[in-house]
Amino acid sequence: MAKLKITQTGSPIRRAPIQKQNLIGLGLNKMHRVRELEDTPSVRGMIRVVNHLVKVEEIA
Repeated sequence: MAKLKITQTGSPIRRAPIQKQNLIGLGLNKMHRVRELEDTPSVRGMIRVVNHLVKVEEIA
């Protein structure tokens, strides 16, 4: 299964609670943290909510 490398680039300060919760769900809650997660529809949905706060790269 494909993997995604997700890096947090934006701060969760002054963001909607749902955006903060999605960052925590992705394993990101501080700037410049990086996580590798499997590419699933649920992860893609969480990324879509916080796409302005993260950078996503596909890993082969």
